Amino acid sequence: MLYHAGVDQPGGAGYRWGNSHVSRGISRVTTVESGVAAASIETSSTLTGPEPRGLWKVLWLIRRGIERIADFTAAIAWRLAWVVFLIGLFNVVTRYLSKLIGEDLIYGPAFDYWWMSFGFMFLLAMGHGLRSGVNPRIDFWWAEFSDRRKAILDLVLHLLLMVPYIYFGVRALFPYMLTALGKKRTGEWREIDGWRFWEIWEAGPDAGNLTRGPIKSMLFIGFAMLGLQFVAEIIKQIFILRGRKDLAGVTDKGAMQRIE
Repeated sequence: MLYHAGVDQPGGAGYRWGNSHVSRGISRVTTVESGVAAASIETSSTLTGPEPRGLWKVLWLIRRGIERIADFTAAIAWRLAWVVFLIGLFNVVTRYLSKLIGEDLIYGPAFDYWWMSFGFMFLLAMGHGLRSGVNPRIDFWWAEFSDRRKAILDLVLHLLLMVPYIYFGVRALFPYMLTALGKKRTGEWREIDGWRFWEIWEAGPDAGNLTRGPIKSMLFIGFAMLGLQFVAEIIKQIFILRGRKDLAGVTDKGAMQRIE
């Protein structure tokens, strides 16, 4: 199996059936929270083959740069997970306290803050999820393939399915984002009162009229970052097909099979 260098995977030290999810979870959380995964700290000295030159070095640097972005956004998403948890806890506590004392303690915008924070977390972490290979695979079938066959399958499917999907998604979401940020259907922007630009953002229909501009903008940004990570994945597959897994930032490790 191919795994990203520096990320703890099944079969590594300390892996046991009883605590597999815990050990892997702690390792991945540590990597994400630091904001610097293995691909982000790669240097020429970590390569097992000759240092790339010309176009290959450019592609290697592009891959590393994109994956640094994915690591950074994943670190933000990890912190947003705590925000989602705390806001959700607040909502539950106030709801039950309201029933207990017979008074309305519920803070209306809190639910909007909760689902928006969850949306930000998910959209920011999509690229890192793709980079870490958390997408479902049928391992007992996939594991039997050679590295070259895996790379060919990933490369073809990315180019045929995912690249068009990301392209049309980004194309559709860009005007959607502009409208949420205050652009009229006529192509003109709403007038801003002084420097308070957020006042022209789209307001929600709920109590408090919490703005929808940031979360709708994040839809576009999240898809764009996911598209960048697909570019990095395509570069990886090209490196693997050339026999340079070190440039792809992956390494071989034995892994227990799993079905997802």
